[in-house]
Amino acid sequence: MKYLLMLLAKQSDYDAMAGKGGEGPAWSEADMKAMYEHMGAINNDLAESGELVDAQGLTAPSHAKLVTATPDGQPVVSDGPYGESKEVLAGYWVIDCETPERAYEIAARAYNCPQPAGAPQYPTVVRPIDQEC
Repeated sequence: MKYLLMLLAKQSDYDAMAGKGGEGPAWSEADMKAMYEHMGAINNDLAESGELVDAQGLTAPSHAKLVTATPDGQPVVSDGPYGESKEVLAGYWVIDCETPERAYEIAARAYNCPQPAGAPQYPTVVRPIDQEC
């Protein structure tokens, strides 16, 4: 069964990772290195076990665009408005594993990513992927 594991963040978290203070402490170069090493180890282990389908980190919400369409189908692209206090998708894994419990185990490992003391921590969201669509 395939699962989508979603990591959440806010724009202020991206700002903190860029070294600017915000809701949490500014991240140091060592903090960033520890995070990347942790995520890289998860990716490597999942690739080795054959469970990794895809994994990506996403850019800050400030880089996102909202797209609607005119009645004739032409795209209309805008920069917002965004709910600045709401969490957004920061990164994800698509995994293919035998049981939901295995997906939860992987999600718990992602949740335990090192970060500076006082940084906000969000749950890792696990959603089964509908294989019938």
